[in-house]
Amino acid sequence: MSALEELITKAKGLQAEGHTPGQISDELGLSMETVTWLLTQQKGMEAPKDVHIDWTEVGSQGMLLSDMAIMMLKRFLYLAEGGIAPAGEAPDTVVGIALSGVPLATLIAAEEGLRLAVYLPAKHSRSENPTGSLSGTFSSITAQRCIIVDDVVTTGTTLAETIAFLRRHGAIPMAVWSLFDKQGVREVDGVPVHSLFRISRLG
Repeated sequence: MSALEELITKAKGLQAEGHTPGQISDELGLSMETVTWLLTQQKGMEAPKDVHIDWTEVGSQGMLLSDMAIMMLKRFLYLAEGGIAPAGEAPDTVVGIALSGVPLATLIAAEEGLRLAVYLPAKHSRSENPTGSLSGTFSSITAQRCIIVDDVVTTGTTLAETIAFLRRHGAIPMAVWSLFDKQGVREVDGVPVHSLFRISRLG
């Protein structure tokens, strides 16, 4: 079975289990356009040019996941020391974007003694008019300086949504941290994006 066939099988399997296209997009680290193509494979429609990142071997191991979170934290601290990131204004809250950003955000918040908030993006909603929301189980974000954490920057749409939500609710988004950046995104709506790895497609 080819890598593409495996992705089609995974996407359809997740759909059969009740996942929304947005959740499948997050699970597979693919754009919504790619997920739509995997689920429908409309004739005459060319497969989107996307890159699949499978970091299951790390994400499924608590210690390795913790190591990745610490690498993200150290990268930001290094940038701050070099004057590349804001200095003197420490964050109050780490905002994990559900689903995959949450465990990373939790580990970073625990390491630094910060508050933890969880953002549920609109693409996870099943309503006719989907909107993003903040989980009521975790920290509020009003008047908080926030670091936003996600695993993969695919298009930047979810980041823009999260940043807008935080600003509407009186928070100050300081930076975005991610493991992988598939678009070469340096900033979203004036908020710097720092990724451990940038993925490039050649040709």
